[in-house]
Amino acid sequence: MKKINTQDAVGHVLCHDITRIIKDVVKDTPFRKGHIVTEEDIPKLLSLGKTHLYVWENDETKYHEDEAAKILCDLCRGSNMERSAVREGKIELSAGCDGLFVVDVDRLNAINSLEEIMVATRHTYSAVHKGDKLIGTRVIPLVIDKERLAEAKALAGPEPLAHVLAYKPYKCGIVTTGSEVYYGRIKDTFTPVIIDKLAAFGIDVCGHKTVDDSLENITAAILEVKAEGADMIVCTGGMSVDPDDLTPGAIKATGARIVTYGAPVLPGAMFLLAYMADGTPVMGLPGCVMYAKATVFDMILPRVAAGLEVTRADIVRLGNGGLCLGCPVCHYPDCSFGKGV
Repeated sequence: MKKINTQDAVGHVLCHDITRIIKDVVKDTPFRKGHIVTEEDIPKLLSLGKTHLYVWENDETKYHEDEAAKILCDLCRGSNMERSAVREGKIELSAGCDGLFVVDVDRLNAINSLEEIMVATRHTYSAVHKGDKLIGTRVIPLVIDKERLAEAKALAGPEPLAHVLAYKPYKCGIVTTGSEVYYGRIKDTFTPVIIDKLAAFGIDVCGHKTVDDSLENITAAILEVKAEGADMIVCTGGMSVDPDDLTPGAIKATGARIVTYGAPVLPGAMFLLAYMADGTPVMGLPGCVMYAKATVFDMILPRVAAGLEVTRADIVRLGNGGLCLGCPVCHYPDCSFGKGV
């Protein structure tokens, strides 16, 4: 840095904070380190007693923190994301619509492994609303070597690190299984829960079938709601290992490809996920979804609603953070459940 006359400081970058103190009135920092001095700033600086300033000496091999933050922001910013103005060397990105926030964690880690650079994000696969804060970027020093940002660009590659995937306008078919419900011996309290959870992602119900504990009837009901226009199908009941729990077999009998029957999540271990030949997801939901505040279904539904195909590897990764602590007051998703590293 170098010392210069304040009148000559226009266009230069401050290397230190400048505070203002008026006894019993105000104590603040009208000019912060990294501020680029403008013509309008000069009278105020002089009124604060600053006849000289310490400024960054221009170096063509370095970026100012504001320039660096913009570069990092461009590496991160994908679809449906809005950026803030630069403030104190930091830029924040927020959601431009309701959707699923997805981060390439491997590339994020690679960039954060570089010295003097940081990118902080929400957890990948977070369901977000328009305006929610997603990412913050900045460099640590006031100035940084351009080569360091070139390294970050190379690690990031041509694709943005993150996106917000807008939810699809899906229609869901629900198949309720169980002779006790089919014959009216008990009230169906499962379906209203599913309808509410679907509605949170803009998903309408296009058909609902209730069938007894018959493999043939369950299979037929699944195919019927599919024929009625369902883009996704949810089956409730009959998901345990009892001999008369036939829903997993019925889903398989439709010809759907089973991704998993079972998940490393509690509550929700007996979850089933399958895909029909045309990509229609079929989910078999265990009974815990009916009464537990948050289950494996709450982890998977946002991904399905955003049009992502969920793989077996995705299910396996749910185990880290897949244990609900059963708090007296549920704060999901603002808790550890479903937040694997």
